[in-house]
Amino acid sequence: MFKKILIANRGEIACRVIKTARRMGISTVAVYSEADAAALHVDMADEAVFIGPPASAQSYLVIDRIVEACKKTGAEAVHPGYGFLSEREAFADALAVNGIAFIGPNKLAIAAMGDKIESKKLASKAKVSTVPGYIGEIKDLKEAQRIAAEIGYPVMVKASAGGGGKGLRIVHAEAELAQAIQSSQNEAKASFGDDRLFIEKYVTEPRHIEIQVLGDKHGNVIHLGERECSIQRRHQKVIEEAPSPFLDEKTRAAMGAQAVALAKAVNYESAGTVEFIVDKDRNFYFLEMNTRLQVEHPVTELITGFDLVEQMIRVAAGEKLSIRQEDVKLKGWAVESRIYAEDPYRNFLPSTGRLVRYRPPAETTANGKTIRNDTGVFEGGEISIYYDPMIAKLCTHATTREQAIDLMADALDQFHIDGIRHNIAFLQAVMMHPRFRSGRLSTNFIAEEFKGGFEGADLTPELKDRMAAVAVFMHLRDEERRRRISGQLNGATAVGKEWTVGINNHDAVPVRTMTEGRDVVAVRLGEGKFSRMVEVESAWKPGEQVFLGEVAGHALGMQVSRKSDQYRLMHRGATATISVRRPRIAALAAHMIEKPPADTSKQLLCPMPGLVISINAQVGQDVKAGEVLAVVEAMKMENVLRAERDGVVKRIAAKPGDSLPVDAVILEFE
Repeated sequence: MFKKILIANRGEIACRVIKTARRMGISTVAVYSEADAAALHVDMADEAVFIGPPASAQSYLVIDRIVEACKKTGAEAVHPGYGFLSEREAFADALAVNGIAFIGPNKLAIAAMGDKIESKKLASKAKVSTVPGYIGEIKDLKEAQRIAAEIGYPVMVKASAGGGGKGLRIVHAEAELAQAIQSSQNEAKASFGDDRLFIEKYVTEPRHIEIQVLGDKHGNVIHLGERECSIQRRHQKVIEEAPSPFLDEKTRAAMGAQAVALAKAVNYESAGTVEFIVDKDRNFYFLEMNTRLQVEHPVTELITGFDLVEQMIRVAAGEKLSIRQEDVKLKGWAVESRIYAEDPYRNFLPSTGRLVRYRPPAETTANGKTIRNDTGVFEGGEISIYYDPMIAKLCTHATTREQAIDLMADALDQFHIDGIRHNIAFLQAVMMHPRFRSGRLSTNFIAEEFKGGFEGADLTPELKDRMAAVAVFMHLRDEERRRRISGQLNGATAVGKEWTVGINNHDAVPVRTMTEGRDVVAVRLGEGKFSRMVEVESAWKPGEQVFLGEVAGHALGMQVSRKSDQYRLMHRGATATISVRRPRIAALAAHMIEKPPADTSKQLLCPMPGLVISINAQVGQDVKAGEVLAVVEAMKMENVLRAERDGVVKRIAAKPGDSLPVDAVILEFE
């Protein structure tokens, strides 16, 4: 076994590998860029080596610097994590030349699976189901009709040089084919200068389901079941689970067997993932093979009990797999939520800055339920513009899918982050969505269910009542604390029983507290026959950012923030701003004039914290709606900012190279 390994990565995956290595008694070496000098993985490792500037291309992607770090520290092996150099044949080759073990597959497997055409050829040769199609240029309509008839409708007509949906048409019947070909050719010619087309089967209601494989250097390969990864946004996974709620035992066995056959075809060793597209009739088609550890590997670990990182290290050290296929038993259900630094209310734009608060739920295992949180950040740390926006991977495991989802919803309610925007409310909304809970998933789920973007989960009447009662409970605790500090008399009579609750600056509800104790308050909302009684019991104290307690007989958690005399509460993805005032004060507040937001219609604002790549306009220039004004980069994404209307540029307030906060003015119009 290795005595020392280097992790050629950063963030949560570097921390994840360090945890397993530490448990195995292996020393670890971290590498870091200037932006990561104070990162968690640097602190956790036994040693750390500086490898360059913040940009990945000048640090984490420079093979020579990783090799030099190994030589400098005496690391015998390298774990690449995922991303960066994890699937680079040249990296595995460079390590081998220097006598350093690569904790991953052989370079031939990396090369074969990294080429999409080559991998499909290998898959077909290994009798793995591939998407039916004709990967070659269509000569004319007659040939297209013949190919489509052989494949079976619906089919996709796709531009050979396509991308971004350009030159792509879905055809449901032969009568639509001629027009689809014409339109696709026109788009492809205009967009890419290349009008070559090919045809492949269109998979209806597609699901993204992948099989985890594990092989050793002795020819043994097994699979560890599947993961459902259909909840995606812009082809990026957001929520994963294992097993899939869609597969039956027959389909699972068939997919597993094909994944193993493909892995054996390339003499696969280490952990890898074979990804499939599965249609509504459980027909499955090979998509690609990832020759590395997947981001979502924890859900497989939770349902099988096997540590995949440990298995990768043991295989790289030459050990035989100690697990046989018959040893793999899928126990319970696991769900993973990727917590990103992004703003779901602004089309998921990246968010960067300091984590003023980072308080995840406690990692626990009790009564057959587990909460696990894989992360690479800490409170007070910085979310950089240079790397991907992942903050943490929150995982739950329970006996049934419903229990795992409920446990995830509870855990998300208790996950408090402040200082940056994050997607926790969106994840909560998905957990509570009827379609998600029923398991009716597809890769189009988010696009179909959140067509107009995310605006928060619905604030139902029942949830309004519960939030109002919690706000009253907290207000009483705040009042009680203030009176103790000032030396006034304690007791309910000093605080008062009559209140008016305002929800989101309207819905003024008369409230009366019926009974009060240190940890219990009974609240009557409304008047007469429409009144409702809600009892709140909690040990919450002023200043705590998460409320935990029992409300109307239900144990729940809510995110809490306070601004002036208002409480902002979030529960299950729904958010409410609630004021609790004396009736007289509430009546006067209703007459206050609202301050209108500033007029920004003549300004181009930076939509997210980012680095200005270019300014594409000049002072005095006439611009038309749709013209590119600037390009801003954040977290590996280039965001093109266009003019929303015609206008004349009056002032330019930023320049290439500037690092801007969200809503910073880039330019102004006359």
